[in-house]
Amino acid sequence: MRAYEYRHIVGFEETNLVGNVYFVNHLRWQGRCRELFLRDHAPGTLAQMSRGLAFVTVRVVCDYLEELRALDEVSIRMTLESLAQNRLTMSFEYFRTDSGREKLVARGEQQIACMLREGDRMTPIPIPSELRDALRSFSPPPSYMG
Repeated sequence: MRAYEYRHIVGFEETNLVGNVYFVNHLRWQGRCRELFLRDHAPGTLAQMSRGLAFVTVRVVCDYLEELRALDEVSIRMTLESLAQNRLTMSFEYFRTDSGREKLVARGEQQIACMLREGDRMTPIPIPSELRDALRSFSPPPSYMG
């Protein structure tokens, strides 16, 4: 299965007093990965955001398997988990990629709802077709029951 990849080098400002990455940064990286995906694969959808399209995060999860430290190289890989009406769920895997070897260090998931901002109201809308099409190439193949 194909994944969208965001590569990151951990900065000292992303660590805590103990020297490991502060937990909230994993969630920030999920958001960054999602933003860069839009830039690279759905720029028209990104442009719609200036006309009221909003992506509302309704659920976010991260399971931490190993610590990361300053200057670690991390590959965050995003895949589409599911699409339903106005919501989509993406999965994230975090790999430490030091010395050409990869080690899974965290897993995450994020569900967002597509909404239209109308004044101070938000209304659910279908997932934009450009985004839906772009995400399909990053989703697992359909399973067939035999």
